[in-house]
Amino acid sequence: MSEAVSTGLLDRAIRRITGVWRDMASSVSGEVDETLEAQMQACLAGRGGEVSARNRAAKLAQTYLTQDEAGRKEFLRTLAGFDSDPDAVADAYAKVQAASDAAERADAKAALRRALEPPRLKLLTQFTSIPDGRKFLVDLRGSLLKVRGSDKLLTALDSDLRGLLAAWFDIGFLEMQRIDWNSPAALLEKLVDYEAVHAIRSWRDLKNRLDSDRRCYAFFHPRMPGEPLIFVEVALVKGLAGSVQDLLDEKAPVLDPSQADTAIFYSISNCQSGLAGISFGNFLIKRVVEELSGEFRNLKTFATLSPIPGFRRWLDPLLAKDEPGLLSDEESASLASALPAETGSAALAGIIGKRHWWRNVALRKTTEPVLVRLAARYLMIEANGKRARDPVAHFHLSNGARVERLNMAGDTSDKGGKESATLMVNYLYDPAKIEDWHEDYAGEGKRNASTAVRKLARGWS
Repeated sequence: MSEAVSTGLLDRAIRRITGVWRDMASSVSGEVDETLEAQMQACLAGRGGEVSARNRAAKLAQTYLTQDEAGRKEFLRTLAGFDSDPDAVADAYAKVQAASDAAERADAKAALRRALEPPRLKLLTQFTSIPDGRKFLVDLRGSLLKVRGSDKLLTALDSDLRGLLAAWFDIGFLEMQRIDWNSPAALLEKLVDYEAVHAIRSWRDLKNRLDSDRRCYAFFHPRMPGEPLIFVEVALVKGLAGSVQDLLDEKAPVLDPSQADTAIFYSISNCQSGLAGISFGNFLIKRVVEELSGEFRNLKTFATLSPIPGFRRWLDPLLAKDEPGLLSDEESASLASALPAETGSAALAGIIGKRHWWRNVALRKTTEPVLVRLAARYLMIEANGKRARDPVAHFHLSNGARVERLNMAGDTSDKGGKESATLMVNYLYDPAKIEDWHEDYAGEGKRNASTAVRKLARGWS
């Protein structure tokens, strides 16, 4: 469903946008050489006033959008080539060095900053004057990130574009809106398309996620109406949820929200690949906590039900090489008796490699305590520098959450089995502790957790 929706949305968007831009571009067609560099030079020259500048920008955007993949990369490299004049930069820098006093030096530094500013920044900014120009630049960066690689010209272009987008999409400019079943159909289609954690399988599935005991909130930018930047899905329940399949069960009875005591954030999806590296998620979760706290005084707990996407990527190689100290002698013996193998590591790898192994009562009884302990170690100890190794853990710990509980068979989908051996984790957001826990992690790399998780992470030794 998602692929079909994506294709339909993209086709409609391209037809609408190129139609508008084609009309604008028609007034400047043929006035200059049609090469990319010539079109860009014409945009920079700015002849004919503001209207002509907008029409040239529309023509340039239309040129990009109608290119194939190779043509778009060439467009980006041509755009990146509009860099600072090295002679002007050298001259401006020499004047900074030659300045005789603080006032003259300050003036020379200002001139140096102007000299360093590449013409491509002006070109990028001109696109904001055309209809859907802000969205065009977001999508342009999305394409740029795919082809950038180690190309230094494209990396410099990305640095410039990311800086512009970070300023334009500052949290102060964003609007939080609730999405429900009565939202415009086009927006609901985008929700289906952009869901990145738990795929929306049907319109019935979507309706279930937007029922009275569910909430969905998104950030929007005023210049991109109808285009969510990021959205979060929330379930209002009793107690911590431990299974995403239970949360998404379309046949489950609808709970009266006034009877719920817990808000579970079970999916958060970034919608615009071109805004990668520009963080909204931490602000959105905190805003939603405030919103729900005001609407439902009965809510006492705010937590996530989150995937552990890096767990198997970390665990599988260690099992393959029978990493010393990974398992206790008792664990190894127990696992090898449950599934005959030369080592406990080989037995564990064999068990979690079986489809639906968790349905076997004997296998689960033996394997669950081992996997839960290893997952606690992975979340609480394994690191990239001071950062938690797992990207989702890093996100929530950075936001000021703590690791609350691990859940076996939390996600029994094929994806859940392959990525995390079905485990999911609850991260707790305590409004009174969010800032302290954020500072602990951001400053010292300290990962806060419940007593139970801390004990598990200390291991068997």
